[in-house]
Amino acid sequence: MKPIDNVNPIHYRQGKIEVIDFILDQKMDYLTASAMKYLCRHAHKHGGEGQIDDLRKARWFIEKIIEHKLGETNEQNR
Repeated sequence: MKPIDNVNPIHYRQGKIEVIDFILDQKMDYLTASAMKYLCRHAHKHGGEGQIDDLRKARWFIEKIIEHKLGETNEQNR
């Protein structure tokens, strides 16, 4: 039996590429990358509450992106 990898657990390695490789390829900013990470990994976590927590984390980052974009728009309109 393989030991549990707490640094790079199995839910990080679903599909043909890791989420981190997609994020790097797309040159995502921190907020977008964080939201993407949680969205991509939530379904592969064990247990329903971990999945819901990841969706809540993704939503938090998406809300931050929206706040930031709205702030940029307000600054440009001054």
